[in-house]
Amino acid sequence: MTVRPIAGRKGSPRADDYSHVVVSFDDNRLMPELFGEFDQNLARLEQRLGVEAVARGNQVTLRGVPEATVRARLALDILYGRLQEGHEITPGDVDGALRMAEAAEAQLSLPSLEPRGRLSLAEIATRRRTVMARTPGQDAYIRAFDRADLTFGIGPAGTGKTYLAVAKAVQALQAKQVTRIILTRPAVEAGERLGFLPGTLVEKIDPYLRPLMDALQDMVDQESIPRLMQAGTIEIAPLAYMRGRSLNGAFIILDEAQNTTPEQMKMFLTRIGFGSKAVITGDVTQIDLPTGKRSGLVEAERVLAGVEGIEFVYFTEKDVVRHKLVQMIIKAYESHTKKSEIYFRVRCLAAFLITLESVVEPPHSKN
Repeated sequence: MTVRPIAGRKGSPRADDYSHVVVSFDDNRLMPELFGEFDQNLARLEQRLGVEAVARGNQVTLRGVPEATVRARLALDILYGRLQEGHEITPGDVDGALRMAEAAEAQLSLPSLEPRGRLSLAEIATRRRTVMARTPGQDAYIRAFDRADLTFGIGPAGTGKTYLAVAKAVQALQAKQVTRIILTRPAVEAGERLGFLPGTLVEKIDPYLRPLMDALQDMVDQESIPRLMQAGTIEIAPLAYMRGRSLNGAFIILDEAQNTTPEQMKMFLTRIGFGSKAVITGDVTQIDLPTGKRSGLVEAERVLAGVEGIEFVYFTEKDVVRHKLVQMIIKAYESHTKKSEIYFRVRCLAAFLITLESVVEPPHSKN
């Protein structure tokens, strides 16, 4: 890919505020997929960045403020590289490329920023599909899997914490790096009382473990899953069933870890055996434990910080890869929580000052 700046249009309003860049690509055959049907991918760039993107042959002319044209160029480079590697482009990939381009343009500490300036995104390749990082947080998360034996993924819903962990587990199993996958989570209801659940053990715990199964079915042929589960190659169980076990040669995922107690978390961590990897995911803003119960995930953050072989990766609302509204909802709740905390502290300080004033008598004035 080559980039060539062009002069501003004569007579354009505020022409000095705009940047014009022509981006050229080597392989004409990839252009239809890069631009999208009816140039929908370019339209997405225009909508998100406020640039003008005009395609002609193997070139795209970008016009807009300099920061936006830089991000558009980087996003196109990311998407073009994905096509060169034989992958398809989805609308989600376009949004992901935009997020990564924004991070690179802001000079965030991405380990994937290569000297030649092209972003090489972390990915997980299974036999059924290849999953590529769509945000800086996801990029750091995937790379942490290879560096650490125990990885914590902490952040809001919709950031891909569970999905990416399951993808990595399947990849490790298919590459024979582990001999089995164990998926577990605490059976805690989200503020509801569902009462007695009929059926077998598998049927009872299925509602709690459904998110893990959904991710698993995206990575493994559905016909193979019952056979792998029957053979014990894939095991899905509530956290309570981990006690007393030693899990060797396994890829273990503890999901919804914010709903573990400190005792449960310690029990789980001490199950990790030789040749095993573990991933713990959770969102500390959605704790469903009874009032007064401490979260094992919150305590683990404090206790295990700085321990060698353990990686903590934190996601924010910018890493959400679901509907755009989810990002806005998470941001609104965070803002509301911060305002509530400030209001509560001000109230406490005011009450303290009033109490102090009533206890300490003012000095008597001298006549």
